[in-house]
Amino acid sequence: MSDVDPPLSRVEPDPAVVEELAERLTAIKERIVAAGGADVTLVTVTKAHPAVAAVAAIAAGATDLGENYAQEFLAKRAEPGLAGADARWHFIGQLQSNKVRKLAGHVDLWHSLDRPSVIDEVAKRAPGAAVLIQVDVAGEPGKGGCAVGDTEPLVGRAIDAGLDVRGLMTVGPNGPAELARPVFSCLATMVAELGLSECSMGMTNDLEVAVGEGATIVRVGTAIMGSR
Repeated sequence: MSDVDPPLSRVEPDPAVVEELAERLTAIKERIVAAGGADVTLVTVTKAHPAVAAVAAIAAGATDLGENYAQEFLAKRAEPGLAGADARWHFIGQLQSNKVRKLAGHVDLWHSLDRPSVIDEVAKRAPGAAVLIQVDVAGEPGKGGCAVGDTEPLVGRAIDAGLDVRGLMTVGPNGPAELARPVFSCLATMVAELGLSECSMGMTNDLEVAVGEGATIVRVGTAIMGSR
């Protein structure tokens, strides 16, 4: 059985929904700029929303979309309104090696490489792919990411495998935004020390802290797309 759902019939988004999403996108971009991140890339996270919602997000001005789950991601990429859309696709969820083959060719930036087996599989299935190494700076179980001490060897392995390692990614700790500051500061320092350029960190509740600490990519879902 295929992991990819049959292509959906194209459904045009409601203009009122597009307008509402455009307002939310503008509000988030204003928050990012106010925090000092005029050049930060905003990834609109569309996981658990139907394909028509992703179509609406693009119509509203979203240029980068993020998905967490392979099957859902592939189903959306097959939807007529998204298959040829002018958007960059980010895979931001925990990555399983057995899903890489199906995802290859559909992902513009892989955010969550965190172990040798995944690095080797991406290098095999998507040679030269642009990737980030996910680091578990906060040390919270269940969020994925390699240990801080394993980051440099994994970056080296990915580079040696021919991947285009752009930078690092992390997920902030649960709780008030300020709890994330040392986590984000640590990641930004690691990015600089490794001579990389991208620092993917920060979501709706802690994006100002992330931008202040040097994020180049933030990932925002609910504040733009609404409740799932």
